[in-house]
Amino acid sequence: MQDRDGAIRLLAALRARFSTISLVWADGGYAGRLIDWSKWVVSLTVQVVKRTDDVKGFKVLPRRWVVERTFAWI
Repeated sequence: MQDRDGAIRLLAALRARFSTISLVWADGGYAGRLIDWSKWVVSLTVQVVKRTDDVKGFKVLPRRWVVERTFAWI
């Protein structure tokens, strides 16, 4: 299963269990239809944290570390 397809199931389960969550951060792989789907179907805002291609080496990006850490347990 593609990550984006799995994200639909995950966000639906998230909404069912945690009704107070309104914002979800994701990396660039989740851009596109998932953002619209999450807004209109489960009332969640998906904010994509993008990496810039001009950065060489490692650089901490705002909220990117949260995205990577959060999905490590799944």
